[in-house]
Parts: sequence; C-alpha cells; structure tokens
Amino acid sequence: MTTNDEDQSTANIKRKLLEQINTLKREDERLYNILAIDVWALAKTMDEFQPGFWSAFMKNREKALKRFLAESAKNKPDTDTKRPPFLR
Repeated sequence: MTTNDEDQSTANIKRKLLEQINTLKREDERLYNILAIDVWALAKTMDEFQPGFWSAFMKNREKALKRFLAESAKNKPDTDTKRPPFLR
C-alpha cells in the first residue's frame, strides 16, 4: 500500500466517523425533542385532571434540585482550591 492509498484510507475512516457522530447527534436531538413532547403532553393532561399540577411539580423540582446541589457541595472534597468555587 502506498502513502497516497493510506492517506485516502485514513480520510475515508475519518469521514465515516464524522458521519456516524453527526448521525448520533441528530438521533440524540430527535430523542430529546420526543421526550420534551412527552413531558409536555403528560403535564397538560395532568393539569386538566388536577389544576395546578405543573406549578406544584416545578416547585417540588426546584426544591429537590436545591437539596441535591447542597448535598453535592457538602460531600465534594475541596481538593482544588485554586479554582473558583463554582468550578470545583
């Protein structure tokens, strides 16, 4: 195999990998959009059966997120004190 053939082979491999990565990105975006529609449909349906469901859900989610972040910060060792606190 000559150097030119190897370069073409490497270029083909890179091109195929980039195509696969782009395909995965599109599939990931499609899945994200499907999940967003599912969540919206669930919330809309629940709001029809129990008015105020979505706002109560979001309040609980905010509390849970704050609790999670506080626990994560408490359990995380401060090994790198040179970095700002929000990047540790």
